[in-house]
Amino acid sequence: MSNYRMHVMVCAGTGCEAAESKIIIENFKEELKLKGYDQEIQVVKTGCFGFCGQGPIVKIQPDNVFYVKVTPADVKEIIEEHIIKGRRVERLLFEDPKEKVKLEKHDNMDFYKKQYRIALRNCGFINPEDIEEYIAFEGYEALGKVLTEMQPEDVIEIVKASGLRGRGGGGFPAGVKWGFTKNSPGDEKYVICNADEGDPGAFMDRSILEGDPHSILEAMAIAGYATGANSGIVYIRAEYPLAIKRLEIAIDQAREMGLLGENIFESGFDFDIILKLGAGAFVCGEETALIHSMEGCRGEPTKKPPFPAESGYRGKPTTVNNVETLANVCPIILKGSEWFSSIGTETSKGTKVFALAGKVNNVGLVEVPMGTTLREIIFEIGGGICDGKKFKAVQTGGPSGGVITEKDLDTPIDYESIKEIGSMMGSGGMIVMDEDNDMVEIAKFYLDFTQDESCGKCTPCRIGTKRMYEILERLTNLEGDMEDLEKLVDLGNMIKDTALCGLGQTAPNPVLSTMRYFPEEYEAYAKREKTKSYRIDPEKCIGCTLCAKACPVNCITGKVKEAHVIDESACIACGACFTVCKFDAVIKP
Repeated sequence: MSNYRMHVMVCAGTGCEAAESKIIIENFKEELKLKGYDQEIQVVKTGCFGFCGQGPIVKIQPDNVFYVKVTPADVKEIIEEHIIKGRRVERLLFEDPKEKVKLEKHDNMDFYKKQYRIALRNCGFINPEDIEEYIAFEGYEALGKVLTEMQPEDVIEIVKASGLRGRGGGGFPAGVKWGFTKNSPGDEKYVICNADEGDPGAFMDRSILEGDPHSILEAMAIAGYATGANSGIVYIRAEYPLAIKRLEIAIDQAREMGLLGENIFESGFDFDIILKLGAGAFVCGEETALIHSMEGCRGEPTKKPPFPAESGYRGKPTTVNNVETLANVCPIILKGSEWFSSIGTETSKGTKVFALAGKVNNVGLVEVPMGTTLREIIFEIGGGICDGKKFKAVQTGGPSGGVITEKDLDTPIDYESIKEIGSMMGSGGMIVMDEDNDMVEIAKFYLDFTQDESCGKCTPCRIGTKRMYEILERLTNLEGDMEDLEKLVDLGNMIKDTALCGLGQTAPNPVLSTMRYFPEEYEAYAKREKTKSYRIDPEKCIGCTLCAKACPVNCITGKVKEAHVIDESACIACGACFTVCKFDAVIKP
């Protein structure tokens, strides 16, 4: 890279590739070659920059200019204006939604200002398919230090002292888990990376694997040395083809350089890694279900103890950590436990990555120190609610979590604080909702997901979630009553207390938390006061016919310049009429 005077960094994560970033990269290469600049300027495909709502992103270095929503057709203009003439392409710069000014450097954007990237440190910064770029930025130095300067006990102690806790949702101390595996008897042990990310709206682990796969391989080797394991397995869902491809490339490159395999760094330590693909079952995010799936059995959880650290894969002592947990290991080894533990709160150290999505202006991946408030994430980093609407709630922890309302927005994000207000950290999904969201429908959506994903092994989860979903169906079809609300609470609490694994125990959370904070919405359905269709206010309607033209099911009738009427039995509540009406005559259900 040192031979080039300029670098064109192009996001090549899944989201940007879906928006033609592959073609953007090829266009840059072809156009630069055509103009004779291909030996001076290098085009680099990177992982996700995090600002997913603004992709595809192109960053020009060393100018540090950040172009957003780039299309293949924009490539020629960027080359001619920026690279050749040194002028910025103003229309492709990010516009601050508050100040209405164009910003060329990402450092000046609210989305990035409060972020502190540890797990995402290399994403959007290096080519994930080039091991030499990873090595250039301290890659494999942590492994070298561990194998040449430290004993396994020293490694476990530094991870313990750092306060690193599992980022998959449970929050169990990583160093303690490693210590359990090391102290379990057995001459064959395993390290498993849990990459079975299944929460709706969550894509943290996928982005790390796509943007910085070597950081996970290196951390797994360190965990292997610390616990006495010589084999590592990445269990990854088959729906992540790009992450799988880049992991395979990274494993081959590491083997070729002797960083995986036998006698790594001539230390006598052997460690290798293979991939195992999962079929996308949400329950396989639970470590015992994951292990059963890897062994070729049904992905069903088992009661603990014994824990995997004692009897895991093939009955051998096994360490299971998720992607984000492992992504923190190498910086901890290189910078020390005191550095990491100085970030965050008393009980939750370091940073946490969140997938910020929903009714928020700045959608994307956010990594912030533990203790950052929800308000800071949603209204500063996230840029507030879309279209100036009013904030209603945020769902954290995916289908296992609960909603958090306005009164708790100043809660610091850490494992204990989030749990105290009725939700959970989870793997890091964060779905923002505005005044238009129906909380009963939201709860029904999540419950539909969890009851569909139930493995069926235990009765409370298999039958209980189905019955809860049926009650919600009754309510939203305006066929329920107030007794149904009591049944929902009783069923939910019973499932929480008796289900076998975390999926079942947390499945009722979205229902119970929305009932707690928005009881009036449930009561409106139970009392059948809720209308399921849009209506037209005859006093405001001027008969412009826009609503009738926009209706996809032709359920709006009326003459020009006369008040229109919606056939409520035929309305599908799509909102098209509400969107086009210029006179506030359409009333939402």
